[in-house]
Amino acid sequence: MASLDDDYKTNEISLNHVEIPIHAIGEEPKPYQEVEERNNIDYSQRAQWLRAAVLGANDGLVSVASLMIGIGAVKENITAMLLAGFAGLIAGACSMAIGEFVSVYTQYDIEIAQIKRDKENNNIGGVGEELAQREKLPNPFQAALASALAFSVGAVIPLLAAAFIRNYKIRLVVVAVVATLTLLLFGGVGAVLGKTLVRKSCIRVLIGGWMAMSITFGLTKLFGIAGLSM
Repeated sequence: MASLDDDYKTNEISLNHVEIPIHAIGEEPKPYQEVEERNNIDYSQRAQWLRAAVLGANDGLVSVASLMIGIGAVKENITAMLLAGFAGLIAGACSMAIGEFVSVYTQYDIEIAQIKRDKENNNIGGVGEELAQREKLPNPFQAALASALAFSVGAVIPLLAAAFIRNYKIRLVVVAVVATLTLLLFGGVGAVLGKTLVRKSCIRVLIGGWMAMSITFGLTKLFGIAGLSM
């Protein structure tokens, strides 16, 4: 009996001394925690700059490509096509910059007025919180510059595509093909950055560009024929 009691006490002691591993406080986070943190990123903060960049580049490409194709519908001269495209680039970049500046500055004024009202109603904790809110506001000058640059990047693509092609028909085809491929690229980049469906975005951008170029070519050709026959 004594041996049985000794064995029981030994087992009891060994069970009481079982060590359970506990993670240290400074231990690195688990992989699933990192994935969760990445999934919690707020992509809405990219919306303003992404919208301005994609819209500007797409408008530049479609506007200048449509303008060049429209001129090419009635004029085979490469100089006329390139001058029309360059004029469209300058005018479009200025228009996009001014429009973006006015739009963002209006939003800026509204937000500033709201901050002042909150300050008067004691809804803002202090100077630090007010400064933090002001820093989050969009910059009209940056938005205007980004929009103009994006438009110029899109507009220069069809100009470069047509600059070194002398044959009239080949030049029109090359401009249309280059514009199509670039539209697909813009649609895909916008979808990837915005975490949306790539195929849907590409199709939407491509159809819009084709419609603009087709309508411009058709109507210009129609009015050109009517004008020459009068």
